[in-house]
Amino acid sequence: HKIEQGQGMVDLKSTAAIYLKGFLFSLMLMICAPWLVFESVIWKRILLTGVVIWSSARLYYFMFYVIEKYIDDDFRFSGLIDFFVYLVKGKTKDATK
Repeated sequence: HKIEQGQGMVDLKSTAAIYLKGFLFSLMLMICAPWLVFESVIWKRILLTGVVIWSSARLYYFMFYVIEKYIDDDFRFSGLIDFFVYLVKGKTKDATK
């Protein structure tokens, strides 16, 4: 069947076909991602990258949520510089926002 000019692709309307398409995407992901990892044999780099991402997210959470909610609820940090000034100098009147 040839698509004539002006005709586009037909929308997928079958619920079963949509689920099948999603399943096939996830199947490709589950097959290709481990294959890529096993093929490259860079376990140390993968592990360290995961630890860096996880620890930086936890540090960000600590600096901008834990400090404000559990240690000093009057102080609001607007960035890393404010956080480090707070650590060095402590709470100051003009630093409160």
